[in-house]
Amino acid sequence: MLRAMSEPASHSEDAATDPFTVVDVPDAGRWEVRDGDRVVGIAQYVVVPGADGHPDRVVFFHTEVRPEAEGHGLASRLARTALDATIATGRVVVALCPYIRVWVARHPDPYAAHVVPATQADVDAVEQSA
Repeated sequence: MLRAMSEPASHSEDAATDPFTVVDVPDAGRWEVRDGDRVVGIAQYVVVPGADGHPDRVVFFHTEVRPEAEGHGLASRLARTALDATIATGRVVVALCPYIRVWVARHPDPYAAHVVPATQADVDAVEQSA
């Protein structure tokens, strides 16, 4: 299943000419930035089911943008879209990925309130997904 998320173009780009889209590919456990049909960036994650009435945990563990696609704010767009969607579903964020961790620190509102510390179960889930 593929879920496309609407994300506005950056201030320097016109939305009509912006070739990039951000989509969730839950079966692959990653968000993708696409330039047409070509994947130029990813944010990998695994979902750890919540227990005892706690929400599911979305563990982000790797984010990258291909070098030839750098300079368009794609990693930031990817992080914002993935985090917004995670929060909208009532899940919490575990930021094992250094990029996501730094991005949240630079954009604490509203994201920091939805970030929780990693547990051993989160680390185990990431290792099992590899």
